Amino acid sequence: MLGGALLILAGIVSSLLARRFGAPLLLVFLLLGLLLGVDGPGGIRYSDTRFTFLVGSLALAIILFDGGLRTRAAHVRGSVKPALLLATVGVVATAALTSFAAMKLLDLPPLEAFLLGTILASTDAAAVFFLLRAGGLHLERRTGATLEVESGANDPVAVFLTIGLTQWIAGKHDGGVAMIALSMVWAMAAGLAIGYFGGRWLVAALNRYNLPSGLHPWLALAGAVALFSFANLIGGSGYLAVYLAGIVMANRPVRARAQVMSVQDAATWFAQLAMFLLLGLLAAPNKLFDVLWPALGVAAFLMFVARPMTVAACLLPFRYRMAEIGFISWVGLRGAVGIFLASIPLLAGLPNASLYFNVAFVVVLASLIVQGWTLARAAHLFGVAVPRPDPNTRRIQLDLPGQLDYDMVGYRIADGSAILRGAPLPGRVRLAMVAREGKLLLPDEAGELMAADYAYYLAPSGRASRLDWLFAEAADARIAEDETFGSFTLPGDVPLGELAKFYGLAIPPRFAASTAAQLFDERFDEQPQVGDSVTLGRAMLVVRSLRDDRVAQVGLKFTGVGERLLSGK
Repeated sequence: MLGGALLILAGIVSSLLARRFGAPLLLVFLLLGLLLGVDGPGGIRYSDTRFTFLVGSLALAIILFDGGLRTRAAHVRGSVKPALLLATVGVVATAALTSFAAMKLLDLPPLEAFLLGTILASTDAAAVFFLLRAGGLHLERRTGATLEVESGANDPVAVFLTIGLTQWIAGKHDGGVAMIALSMVWAMAAGLAIGYFGGRWLVAALNRYNLPSGLHPWLALAGAVALFSFANLIGGSGYLAVYLAGIVMANRPVRARAQVMSVQDAATWFAQLAMFLLLGLLAAPNKLFDVLWPALGVAAFLMFVARPMTVAACLLPFRYRMAEIGFISWVGLRGAVGIFLASIPLLAGLPNASLYFNVAFVVVLASLIVQGWTLARAAHLFGVAVPRPDPNTRRIQLDLPGQLDYDMVGYRIADGSAILRGAPLPGRVRLAMVAREGKLLLPDEAGELMAADYAYYLAPSGRASRLDWLFAEAADARIAEDETFGSFTLPGDVPLGELAKFYGLAIPPRFAASTAAQLFDERFDEQPQVGDSVTLGRAMLVVRSLRDDRVAQVGLKFTGVGERLLSGK
């Protein structure tokens, strides 16, 4: 018990260090496992592949359920088809290309090389988005949505292919290619059905039953694990089922959503910790050195050839910009899923199973070090990072019993915040009460809000974060207003083509028929907020005000000499 508690404490400290230095959390946990392992100072001898597989399966199910819970249909609607193409055809194409490098560098026969390519073909969503959040980055809507759907959907495909190829090589799969194809169709169909109807069942159970306080999150989590297990027992894809169940829950009114997400955050973090530590313990550094250089060659081929070729082939038909393709290619981050899949041949006792595991471990480490530490820089380099600082606010969010459409959201009113300067509330948001000097006041009694008040609002479920900018502290509010908006204010429906013609701006032809409001709706991963900006040549458009969740006014800002001339300076 003491050892387990110390491991969790070490993981918490590692998380703080990872966030401070921008290191991928997965890399830190893997290194911690290596240090505690047989060749490290910890000296722990661990070789239980079956237990690692079971823990890894459960952890991956929890991580995928968390990914589904954060997928809003409105945000990913235009990116589903290209993302699913990447998650299916893209996985197979990446595996096939990587197998070519494996045959040349590791002298593997074609089928075994394809198995290794499949193990390395899927991306790691948890590591990617942890690093992006740690750097405070927001991505353009289409780029972020594509990565989100792809990384959540490609794991089931990679898992199924790895298991199928492992059985084929081991000679335990009767019926040939036709039977494998039929099994894959059944797995996908069963996973989709169980995920959709299971998700609907979870929503109904959460909303119908009055459980004791604190049990709603555990009902959701235990229900998701039950769906995962049941789908696997009947030959379906449990990973697809649990991911889809999360998506269904994310897009329907659910009681105690804030509690569910809070517990899910902790469960996902712990699942990552347990999975990564066990995988690190299972590895032996002295054996990794035996395959270091060939494995690094496979990693380089995967990063610089296989992934970019696959992404370009899948996304160019959907008219993605080269900058978007370049960034999505670079975010092909390999993580715990690759090492977890490499444990499947170990469990089956394949002749070269140790080689697959060691190569996968080296490739994951190389990917995390090279790609993981450069993700934020790459987002800015390719121009897909949205320059939105997260406001410094403290929000309290409560569920309302018997009410699924609204939440209670509370803020401390900071001196100099936008709400004190008359900024309007978004549509459907209403002031419910104010706490002032130890007294609770109704809106009519409170009158005008004052600094140090605690204001509580009724806000549509899932939209609480859209209020944060209104209550940002004075320093953040001043920066957004004084430095961001520029010298000119224009209506949100201003045609970009006419604007570009009037000011002599060079803009892409596809923007000419759009308005400023439509451009912000297309580019941003969430509803546009005051202070969001997009660049058009030497000009910058900045959201100045909103009306009914749409951009009502934009500021026009010029860089260099252009701004001084046009403003008369």
